[in-house]
Amino acid sequence: MKKLVMLSVAAAFAMQGGLVLAAGTPDTGPGCGLGKLAFQNYPNAKTKGAQVVMALLNGTGGNTFAISTGTSGCTDDGRVWAEQKVTMFAELNSNALAQEMAQGRGEHLASMATLLGVPQQHHSTFFGMAQTQYTSLAQAGDLSAGAMVKALNEGIAANPALAKVALN
Repeated sequence: MKKLVMLSVAAAFAMQGGLVLAAGTPDTGPGCGLGKLAFQNYPNAKTKGAQVVMALLNGTGGNTFAISTGTSGCTDDGRVWAEQKVTMFAELNSNALAQEMAQGRGEHLASMATLLGVPQQHHSTFFGMAQTQYTSLAQAGDLSAGAMVKALNEGIAANPALAKVALN
């Protein structure tokens, strides 16, 4: 195992010079970095074996530089986080969110409002809308995190006061 790690580290450093400056790499597997660049044109990059090697190469330490500078296929635009933060929060807190949506108030619901870009002064309007959306979700029998997020986004879009102020 030690030989494999050393070989991976040596290969990563040998390839780093030309690969670090590459851009526009396709989505071939685990994250970004040297592993992704090394396998960008490999026809079987989505296989488990190739992804394990990519992950090993990505874990060599050079990824810190790549992530912080936006090289090696890494980006610093935050798109993935921005698109997923609300859904991730809803999945992690779905039970509490469902309960608070039903009540029309609560800390988790306030956090959700903030994540959706609703300013603090409009949270009470958001809470009322969320309570209405909860009723629809409960009647439909779908209280999944995805359904909650969709319903809240639709509720914001349909509410003139919230649609004007929300960032999403």
